[in-house]
Parts: sequence; structure tokens; C-alpha cells
Amino acid sequence: MRLRKLSAALCSALLIGVGGFAAASSAPSTATANRPASAPMQAAPAASAPAPREPVDAARVDAATAEIDALASAIIARGVPGLAVAVVHGERVVLARGYGRTGGREGERVDADTVFRIASLSKGFAGTLAGQLVEDGALRWDMPLNQQLPTFQLADAAGSAQLTVRDVLAHRMGLKFHTFDRDLEGDTPYPLLAARLGSAPLLCAPRECFGYQNVAFSLIGDVVFAVTGDFYTRLVEKRLFAPLGMENATFGRDGLESSRRWARPHVRSGRGWTAVRPRENYYRVPPAAGINASVADMARWATAQLGHRPDVLSPSLLADLHAPVVRTPDQLGGSPWRRTRLRNAHYASGWRVFDYSGETAVYHAGAVQGYRAMIGLLPRRDVGIVVLWNSESALPSGLMPTFFDRILELPEQRWVDLVNGR
Repeated sequence: MRLRKLSAALCSALLIGVGGFAAASSAPSTATANRPASAPMQAAPAASAPAPREPVDAARVDAATAEIDALASAIIARGVPGLAVAVVHGERVVLARGYGRTGGREGERVDADTVFRIASLSKGFAGTLAGQLVEDGALRWDMPLNQQLPTFQLADAAGSAQLTVRDVLAHRMGLKFHTFDRDLEGDTPYPLLAARLGSAPLLCAPRECFGYQNVAFSLIGDVVFAVTGDFYTRLVEKRLFAPLGMENATFGRDGLESSRRWARPHVRSGRGWTAVRPRENYYRVPPAAGINASVADMARWATAQLGHRPDVLSPSLLADLHAPVVRTPDQLGGSPWRRTRLRNAHYASGWRVFDYSGETAVYHAGAVQGYRAMIGLLPRRDVGIVVLWNSESALPSGLMPTFFDRILELPEQRWVDLVNGR
């Protein structure tokens, strides 16, 4: 097992971050820590029992996978630099394959162990680690945030006093979408941005609506440090990467660039796609977007999230993680497959939950400069798909809905447009 050490820069950033919030919680004033809430705390949603499994037969999965395999090759033929796909069915890895090239000097071919940035798919790891700490008794879903981060406060002081661990993981803090993301992209350090959340404009009262976050979401890392005394990244390595056998998974740009084989990010240029160096910015918020992994690693992650590693992730933990918390109507538009297939959309705890033509789908996507990623699970059917690619092309994003459609035997739609797509 190859666990990477945190880079000195990342350690320093995290130490500063927990110094701003979590370190202050080591000796909070009684008045702050025990201040009575101004209104009754809303209960965290109870995890409903998962629907009985109705696994799809292997022949249908194999046929759908063969189509995805052919489409992935066709996408590369259209000029997309590199791509990796995994399909899992129960405990079986049906496909874990790379396509195209990494973009490195040697022009290596992408394979199942080639490492990509997974961007916001990292959020599922944050929710899962938090769930493990809840099971340990170190954390509670309904624990007020200011109990561990006593200096934390939003513009609505009374409302922010009600915010819980669950609210952070479900993006239910009341902040406007992507608060301070542009500053993060401009290389402002995370600790400074976290300290400025108190002056950030609100979209609604805390706990009343959904607003997707990266900076505020990463407060969960400060909470984890406060309750364990250990770095968030180190605990993910210890409690998730290692036991699941995610041997290529790392954090940070140093981790990516020291991988045996890794996919370079590509951006559009006048000559087509140009390889560039990965940007550091979103690596500074590890819970939100800090992980690198291969598609072989992500196949193991998908298998675990489908319930086939109960030694690491208990059934009750998974049911809780995947339980809808807040509606996300913004997800019902945009891409054609969303407009056509989605009947409802929610955010859970680090995961999105869709009603995909009557079937529950657990999903997340990720995007940073030069990389895109998607993971989609159909828990009742016991199948999942992961797609990672090292460019900003939209073509590979149609692979997951194509796979879902074949599994659910829905009317055929052309979600991968090989004629006009880019």
C-alpha cells in the first residue's frame, strides 16, 4: 500500500486553517460552547431503509458495458485526449479501462491505474469519513458547528448558531452558490476565506435552502481535526484509502505529480487540446476537491458505496449518507439527460440523489481546470459507473446516462453526440 505523505505546503495550510477555527475549540469559553440555541434545532433526517435490492442480470450489464466501451473508444477518436471508465456490478468489476493518452512527454497510454484529479467527487469521501466518526461517537450529525468551531459565525448570527455538521455536508448553510470560489481560484488561502465567511452575503436563512459550496464545505476538515486531533487527509488515507485498497489515491498536486502514471490536464487552444500543469487552488480545500485517484481505485470506491465492503462501510452508514437532505431544483435543467430523465433532485451528505425516471441514483460530478469526473450508482440495481477524463470536453458526460438507460431499459436517446459534440 502506497500512502503519500502530505506536502509541507498542504500541512502548513491545514495548520493555519485549523488554527483559525478548530484550534480555538480546544478551550472554548463556556458562554460560547454552551450558549442556548435561539430556536429548536431541526432534527437531521432519519435514514430510511433502502429499497429491496433487485439486481439486474449480468447479461444486461455486460451488454450495456460493451456499448460504453465502444463509445469511449469513439470519443477518443473524436480527439478527446484521455479517458478512463469503470463499471461495477455487485462485487464484480465488469470494466476498468483507460483510453487515449495521458499527455505526458512520453505519451503514455491511459490505463486503469492512471491517476486523475477527481475534483468534487472528493465530497463523497468527506461525508463518508464524517459518517464513520458519527458511528464512532466522536461526532453527531446534529452537532452544532460552533460547538467545535466557536469563532465561526455567518452574517445571520442567530441562524448560524443553528448550523450543524449535516448542514455543512449538505450545502445547507444559506450562503450564495460558490461563495469565495473566485477568490480561491485567485490563490487566496483557504484559512483567510474561511475567516471571511462571516461577511459573506446570504442566499437565504441558514438551513433554509441549498447553495453549493467549496470553501464552506471544507469546514468539515476543521471539525474533523477538532474532534480527533488528526488531519482530515490523514484520516481519509487511514480509514478509506488503505482498507479499500485504493493504492493510487492521494491528496494534492504533489501527490498527483509523484504518481507512477498520471493524466495531464488539457485545455482548449487554437491547436485543439493543450496539456498544462495542474493548478493548485482547489487542492487547498481537500474535503471539497483534494483527491486524486485512478479508475481502478474508484471502482473499489463504487463497490464499497454499493454496500459490498461492510467491514469498512456499514449498511446503516450508507443508508444515512445517501438519505436526501435538501432539494436541489437547479439540477433539473442544464444538460439534455437531466431535463429528460430527472424527476427530482436532492443533496445528501456529500452525495447527490436523483430520481432518474423513477429509479434512485446516487451521483456526483466534478470539474476543475483540465479535468472532469462523474460517478453514478443505482443501488437497487447494484450497479455503478465511474468516468474520469483529462480535458474539458462534454462528450464523456453522456456515458453515465447512456449506461443508466440501458440498465433500466429506457427508450434510447443519444446522450453522446459524436457528430456535433465537443
